Amino acid sequence: MSEVPDKQIKRLKGLLQEAETNVAAAKELLGSLLGDDGKAVSRTSAKGDPVSGKVIEGVFDGQIMLGPEGKSYPVPANYASKSKLVEGDLLKLTIDEDGSFIYKQIDKTPRKQLIGTLVNHDGAYFVEASGKEYKILLASVTYFKIKEGDQVAIIVPEHKEEATWAAVETAL
Repeated sequence: MSEVPDKQIKRLKGLLQEAETNVAAAKELLGSLLGDDGKAVSRTSAKGDPVSGKVIEGVFDGQIMLGPEGKSYPVPANYASKSKLVEGDLLKLTIDEDGSFIYKQIDKTPRKQLIGTLVNHDGAYFVEASGKEYKILLASVTYFKIKEGDQVAIIVPEHKEEATWAAVETAL
């Protein structure tokens, strides 16, 4: 029997995590559609439009939102990238009756900016800065059109030394 390459194991773990996140989101959506009394709660959006659904607050972990009781919710990478979300930011998720997820950043964790170099390890992107590698979203790489070896300004949580994710501020 041959050994399974680490790359395949990492990919499988990623696929399983994504599937678990989607199942949790689907269960949450179903619960919000049925509600405790069988009816969804009505709210208004920031624009004043009526929004029906469930509102959940949680913490961004660099890739997903962690809600109450440890449930995870997928955050669109393009939203996280363009909003420059960092680990520890507080988000509000509205799950609308039609199944759409509407995210809003409600509080920013204190931040600091670093300058580093973009590197790629097996298809995953990192920025090496201050002697550490921070993961960054692929959406940031494509949005800012950065290439391996480019200098990049990143944003990390100011008081979280063990942070693993960074947001890209800009390419230099």
